[in-house]
Amino acid sequence: MSKEGKLEKIEYVPEEGEAASEAAEDKIKKIKEHLKKAEQERGEYLKGWQRAKADYINLEKRIAQEKEEWTEFSNLDFVMDLLPTLDSFDKAIEHFKNNPDSPETAEQDGIEQIYNQLKATLKGKGLEPIEAVGEKFNPEFHESVEVVEGEDSGIVVEEIQKGYKLNNKTIRPSKVKIGK
Repeated sequence: MSKEGKLEKIEYVPEEGEAASEAAEDKIKKIKEHLKKAEQERGEYLKGWQRAKADYINLEKRIAQEKEEWTEFSNLDFVMDLLPTLDSFDKAIEHFKNNPDSPETAEQDGIEQIYNQLKATLKGKGLEPIEAVGEKFNPEFHESVEVVEGEDSGIVVEEIQKGYKLNNKTIRPSKVKIGK
């Protein structure tokens, strides 16, 4: 091959006698060497192209996965800011249940409706509460704040603060009391 990457033109000029035969064999040998070199280069270029293509495909997949994860958790800060509001609703509803004769019971239905609407909206965005009471203690979902004597060993007996998952990822573990 020439320096420009083009094949050199090799012409065959028949000669007479033994010298002609040797010259023809030399030219055939040169052609075979050029062909072998060209095939090696082609193989190297093909392998390089295949590696580059595979790297590009992997990069596209990784970017798509990262984009999907980013989209799923883009509202995390907003949801985390709303969790204390959900806790306040839980406390207000618990207060109504524990004090049925309280004068605020007239507002109970309205507050529960607003609370249920807020929970439904957040559930649509991937937020779900973590079940705790009666479940086996799991450090992935629960944070133990106290151990209670005489209860079922390793079972959550009381939930102090509700935990939540966002798109199946724990964003706040439940604070619980467990039996010993």
